[in-house]
Amino acid sequence: MSTTAPALAFDLRPSATPVAPERRAELLAEPGFGRIFTDHMVTMRYAEGRGWYEAVLQPYGPISLDPSTSALHYGQEIFEGLKAYRQPDGGIGLFRPEQNARRFARSAARLAMPAVPEELFLESIRVLVEHDRDWVPSKAEDSLYLRPFMFATDPYLGVRPSLEYLYCLIASPAGAYFPRGVQPVSVWLSTEYTRAAPGGTGEAKCAGNYAASLIAQAQAAERGCDQVVWLDAVEHRWVEEMGGMNLYFVYGGDTLVTPELTGTLLPGITRDTILTLAADLGYKTEVRRISTDEWREAATSGAMTEAFACGTAAVVTPVGTVQGADGQFTVADGEPGEVTMKLRQALLDIQHGHARDTHGWLHRIG
Repeated sequence: MSTTAPALAFDLRPSATPVAPERRAELLAEPGFGRIFTDHMVTMRYAEGRGWYEAVLQPYGPISLDPSTSALHYGQEIFEGLKAYRQPDGGIGLFRPEQNARRFARSAARLAMPAVPEELFLESIRVLVEHDRDWVPSKAEDSLYLRPFMFATDPYLGVRPSLEYLYCLIASPAGAYFPRGVQPVSVWLSTEYTRAAPGGTGEAKCAGNYAASLIAQAQAAERGCDQVVWLDAVEHRWVEEMGGMNLYFVYGGDTLVTPELTGTLLPGITRDTILTLAADLGYKTEVRRISTDEWREAATSGAMTEAFACGTAAVVTPVGTVQGADGQFTVADGEPGEVTMKLRQALLDIQHGHARDTHGWLHRIG
């Protein structure tokens, strides 16, 4: 973490009734994903002409809002996702948090919201993790998932950028994102619905993108698939993302291909990390467009040997079978591939402190 002092000091108001250690241990034994929360949260407020003020660590709890709160009506809301990992010596590491700070600022700019200064964003994370450090799991592959988010709070029903905002940070102990563990997922190619269009909010991490995805995800589930794969908005033939994750394709066992960032895809931090890790491990990489026809033909011919999705929550997840309006096909034998699993383990080893971090990605807290 940066040593530069943030411009705003945090008021520390720790909980008088934190969860008992015995109960916390029970919860950490099987945390699941996104259903358990730590003792505290961080909030900060913003007002036009005043800037950021009232930064507070306080007990986790409800937020009171006026019924006319702008975000509830016009959707000015953004968020991030990153993790804290228990290290072998008992310390805690954050993985590339400065990248989350920068993406949060880019998302804010796209939605006409104020930026949270990078130092302030990072300090909010440090404050919360330090106070809730006992909630960071020590079990292999578990972590503490951190969710910073910000939304418009003007009590006003006019269509314009809000003049006031609330930044919040909450934390949730996390086990496997997919309850079946590292098993290949089946995906549905959505040609009826679109996640994002050129000039839209595709590369911003905003709530509306995810709300718009739910109907297509339900459609995928109706067809027996785990996830939806989004295609481009114009031709509905270029592969973009899987749910909220970036995609990778392995050719010939030694070349990784990932769709290029066109403005409609989220620039994933895990996606960027894997491009570097793959080169470290001796694999070739390509960033280019890939069509559904190429995916099908390469998988059928055997030229494509693996496919996987990646993201902060799910880490690296193999893709086994693909369904679409014109049929179904399988990637290789439908099982997790060697390259996929090697990259997954290499990433986890760095995050959990079991491998040397040659890129300076891991930021220690204690």
